[in-house]
Amino acid sequence: MDNTEFQKENLKVKIFKNADLLGETAAVCVAEKLNGAIAEKGYANLILATGASQFQFLEHLQKQNIDWKKITVFHLDEYKGIPETHPASFRKYLKQRILEKVQPKEVHYLNGDAVDVEVEVLRYSELLKSHPIDVACIGIGENGHIAFNDPPVADFNDPHLVKVVELDEGCRKQQLGEGWFPTFDDVPTHALTLTIPAIMGCKHISCVVPDERKAEAVYNTLNSEISTEFPSTILRTHPDTILYLDSGSSSKLNK
Repeated sequence: MDNTEFQKENLKVKIFKNADLLGETAAVCVAEKLNGAIAEKGYANLILATGASQFQFLEHLQKQNIDWKKITVFHLDEYKGIPETHPASFRKYLKQRILEKVQPKEVHYLNGDAVDVEVEVLRYSELLKSHPIDVACIGIGENGHIAFNDPPVADFNDPHLVKVVELDEGCRKQQLGEGWFPTFDDVPTHALTLTIPAIMGCKHISCVVPDERKAEAVYNTLNSEISTEFPSTILRTHPDTILYLDSGSSSKLNK
């Protein structure tokens, strides 16, 4: 399935020939949403995801005509106990891949290595409450997670905006498979994450999911019953979400 569009319940789906076209189209749309928010109120609040799936998208986002001095940036999650200097740190990833280049007005990092993690969770939750998010840029994990809301810990009615979670085996294997850690034992067992209500409360969600290894997760996202068994299925209920796929990630879908 290439160069096609369809809708599943509320969820708009766009399929492209490759990850580069996918990333470019998503970046153009995100820029339009951010510029619309800036035109309306003078500023925008943005969430950025990390991981191998976001490489092309972030590369293209930097090329867009966006007034970054009017944008406050948050991120989705961070490993518990990992310093910012660690090769797998999401803070390091975002700084190197985009934020040091575009220099936003403000960036609020989730400090997974905070001395008191519970205090950090509360701090970040309060920041999110005072900065309603205009655009959330997310992906979907091989196990169907969004952020680090793996099936065992995902809660569609979570009372929290940020929480500490235990990562399931599938999620940890994905992090190893993407090359972020030398061995499975090196992959952290816990992380700090935005919850599903925190993500679903964002005005627009851009969900970028390239690569054939995500094909099963994409199939389940669109075809399984909406449940925490496949957390990403909840995206079908959001009023303004676009799921961007390439030929690999869409390979299990029928025309």
